[in-house]
Amino acid sequence: MNLIVAVDENYAIGKENRLLFSIPDDMKHFREMTSGKTVVMGRRTLMSFPGGKPLKNRRNIVLTRRADAEPDGYEICRSLDELAQLFKGADTSDVFVIGGESVYRLLLDYCEYAYITHMERKFEADTYFPRLGDGWSLYSESGQKDYEGLKYRFSVYKNSSPKQL
Repeated sequence: MNLIVAVDENYAIGKENRLLFSIPDDMKHFREMTSGKTVVMGRRTLMSFPGGKPLKNRRNIVLTRRADAEPDGYEICRSLDELAQLFKGADTSDVFVIGGESVYRLLLDYCEYAYITHMERKFEADTYFPRLGDGWSLYSESGQKDYEGLKYRFSVYKNSSPKQL
């Protein structure tokens, strides 16, 4: 399993259930990395998409404890155990965790790679990505890029010992 996220200098990822920034190159990177793959997200992340609809050309899995949630183009898992059962015996190398904060926190230790777009700016935010801890190391990094004065770079981190679901 992997994760993909864009963060500011304080590891902020959103405010009021919206992204902090929209950089065309970063959105393209997200599409290229996740298209044709499985994405795992929380209910609020799903609701942040246009019309609250799942992402096209992907298998969408929503983690939610809400009993009233009725899937419309996506699958629901109500616990980590249920998610583990869903992926039991499957190759999870094409699974991407895409947010939000609580889902990143829950699944971070199960991810092998973290694809992080680092923005060189601080934004006002209310949602944060957890800092990578021991066992994570920088695997590769792009050169610095610029979009309308906002500097950023694409980084890939590798977890030396991801947990198994």
